[in-house]
Amino acid sequence: MKLDRSSYLTLSFVLGIALVLALLNQMTAVGSALHVPTYILSLAGKYLCFAMLALAVDLVWGFAGILSLGHAAFFALGGYAMGMYLMRQIGTRGVYGNPNLPDFMVFLGWKELPWYWYGFDWFGFAMLMAVVVPGVLAAVFGWLAFRSRVTGVYLSIITQALTYALLLAFFRNDMGFGGNNGMTDFKDILGFNVQADSTRSALLVISALLLCGQFLLARFVVDSRFGKMLIAVRDTESRTRFLGYRPESYKLVVWVLSAVMAGIGGAMYVPQVGIINPSEFAPGNSIEAVIWVAVGGRGTLVGAILGAILVNFGKTWFTGALPEVWLYALGAMFIFVTLFLPRGVMGLFRARTAKEPEPEAPEIAAAHEVTG
Repeated sequence: MKLDRSSYLTLSFVLGIALVLALLNQMTAVGSALHVPTYILSLAGKYLCFAMLALAVDLVWGFAGILSLGHAAFFALGGYAMGMYLMRQIGTRGVYGNPNLPDFMVFLGWKELPWYWYGFDWFGFAMLMAVVVPGVLAAVFGWLAFRSRVTGVYLSIITQALTYALLLAFFRNDMGFGGNNGMTDFKDILGFNVQADSTRSALLVISALLLCGQFLLARFVVDSRFGKMLIAVRDTESRTRFLGYRPESYKLVVWVLSAVMAGIGGAMYVPQVGIINPSEFAPGNSIEAVIWVAVGGRGTLVGAILGAILVNFGKTWFTGALPEVWLYALGAMFIFVTLFLPRGVMGLFRARTAKEPEPEAPEIAAAHEVTG
């Protein structure tokens, strides 16, 4: 696996920023001008988790031609797995002081813990479920969809229907996941206070390491013979099938891998933002992830990370300074990229430097057709 200069710069930037923010938070006094507040750590960690989701979307959209408008479902499922673990760590410190049941179950009159909550008092089991549950759902969905040769806009609509169905399901109180309010008021993670600055700093650095690890894994996949076959499936699926290959098998593997990557991002997201509820399944979240990839540059991997950080930084600024114009700004950004930057920010950078070949122009119009 050979990394280009942009990949090295991205990995260095992600790790460097995470380490600098964590060190400034831990090694400077609260009143110091160099001190980094806790909320900055949480924001940075959230951006990195969103970057994992964007990377997962780019892997299937940019290299396999699968435009997913439902990847937020895998992200949210990973988050719920972590949320269940964190709820089990509250013990007697909850509002009702019941060590056997989360507060929302006591409030709703539940008498015993549902069977599917067993094992979530162990961190290893929770992280395993954060990988297995999104992976199994993706495998079942992908096997049915790809075997039936559902492609293009139709597949995108089905993925959006999937995440919307999960949104409605998790809103129900009888599902046992907190209903509309979800899960919050977390106390500990692996015995450490989840609200402490030292824990927040550690979570930020771990998120950066996981993002870099996922990037290296994705780069290894796309640079391998398997990755070359993915590109062939993306560009000429019918010809690839005619040559004796099975495109649905390649798409299924990368689809499941992408879902697992998104689930890990969701698991790291929850302890840093302090809440998980059904709104994370909202189809709009999946559409935003596609916009992050389009802004950064589809089919570049680096662009997915860059786009997620840039767009979410802009969202944070706009929602604080001009909250009423954020949605207009997001729509304008998507239109601008569609018309003037079809290869995203990375395409513009590569065109100017002329040091690397530009990636193939993305089919952003397809996303616009579905979401518009």
